[in-house]
Amino acid sequence: MNAETTWRKSSYSANTATCVEVTSSLDRIRDSKDPSGPTLKVDVTGFVQAVKGGRFDR
Repeated sequence: MNAETTWRKSSYSANTATCVEVTSSLDRIRDSKDPSGPTLKVDVTGFVQAVKGGRFDR
């Protein structure tokens, strides 16, 4: 990951540190409490589509 990576936090987080952040390219997420910690490479777009499609509904 390069130093120019831009991270975004949900507007619903109300400026707290208890949420996840996503890169502007939507390919990595991290814990906002540990910004220098590990990141998780994910297909955020695919994940959001799965959630909207009810894939994780119980």
